[in-house]
Amino acid sequence: MQLPSACLLKLKNLMAFRDRLVKTNVSLKNAIKDLKNIIDLVDNSFIIKQSVAQHKLIEEQIKDTDKQIEATLKEDGQVQKHFDLIKSVVGIGMITAVAFLIYTQNFTAFDTGRQFACYAGIAPFEYSSGSSVRGKTRVSPLANRKMKALLSNCASAAIQTDPELKLYYQRKVNDGKAKMSVLNAVKAKLINRVFATITRGTEYVEIMKYKQAA
Repeated sequence: MQLPSACLLKLKNLMAFRDRLVKTNVSLKNAIKDLKNIIDLVDNSFIIKQSVAQHKLIEEQIKDTDKQIEATLKEDGQVQKHFDLIKSVVGIGMITAVAFLIYTQNFTAFDTGRQFACYAGIAPFEYSSGSSVRGKTRVSPLANRKMKALLSNCASAAIQTDPELKLYYQRKVNDGKAKMSVLNAVKAKLINRVFATITRGTEYVEIMKYKQAA
């Protein structure tokens, strides 16, 4: 396996830094909310004021980090090209697109969308135990939970904005399928769409919208 490029390593560090900023900001927002809800037995105005100022500062740092991520993408032509292809898939945002680049090592670490779906804990893999010839299937306990969480957000957005996936989701739910199970299938579809754009080297085309416009 080849080592990740300098661009990918830089993106990985920037994303880790961004995650820390986001977690800190969420913690601050919750603390501010709690302080405001406390009965005024003591004066908390100083703490609230400083916390709000810190919260605003971190929001600016997150924006600056996003700009740095965008600038870093441009340092490698192929990385930028793949990023643009991933982003063409409806429901996939900047952060998830960069995560695809990092975790697939710019699509050199996985051959198929199915392999990546297993890695992300979305598609089950077969395993065997004892003397059984054909094993049962289960989701890997080593699944990348961060990627799975990002794809969950993407799937929720996609069933609202992508006509084909919206129809698919509604049809399956109406057929009695569990909503979480259907969302999992939507995640797998998004992964397959991403890998298809990389394989073809062309942006994703919304077939249903294209047919409606024709």
